[in-house]
Amino acid sequence: MPQDQRPASAHPVLAWLRREALPLAAMLLLLGAARDTLANHYQVPSGSMQPTLQPGDHVAVDMRAYGLRLPFTGIRLLDTGHPQRGDVAVFDSPADGTRLIKRVVAVAGDRVELHGGYLRINGRPLRLEPRQEAFGGKQVTLDLDAGGGPDIDGITVPEGKLLVLGDHRGDSFDGRFFGLVDADTVYGKARAVFWRRGEGMAWRAL
Repeated sequence: MPQDQRPASAHPVLAWLRREALPLAAMLLLLGAARDTLANHYQVPSGSMQPTLQPGDHVAVDMRAYGLRLPFTGIRLLDTGHPQRGDVAVFDSPADGTRLIKRVVAVAGDRVELHGGYLRINGRPLRLEPRQEAFGGKQVTLDLDAGGGPDIDGITVPEGKLLVLGDHRGDSFDGRFFGLVDADTVYGKARAVFWRRGEGMAWRAL
């Protein structure tokens, strides 16, 4: 074949794109979808959940705990559970959309009182001993060094809503300030701290 009739060689960059970039993009898309719908992690920005969570903690979050969602959307495809009292949950603040992590302390139908940092749910005190509360079989240690924060004189949580509080009751921007959270908008359930500053990798179940 005459030289001027030979097909031109593909540019090396274009050849690489065809060979590598598309499979890589597909893999990244799948990883992103898995992270958005199956499992994710959250870095704790503040001390509002002390002593349970410390600033800088890396937390493993189960994104399937409260529903399987269409990747990159809030559309729920499958109902897999509902937030329960005592869960540490990840959600967007109703105030400004900031991603937060707090403890679910009351669910729909609960009558809530909070005095001196300690809860009463449906007339029953959760306090076990100084600085501890019980959510079912889960024992939670509170930080009351800054006091208990604003009291709640008595509210009933309506259908579809949750009350969330920080374990650092006197220093937490939580439901006492931004109100109740829509249960359907909670992204996931925090399962464990897997990395802590100064201690490194370890699995600390929540």
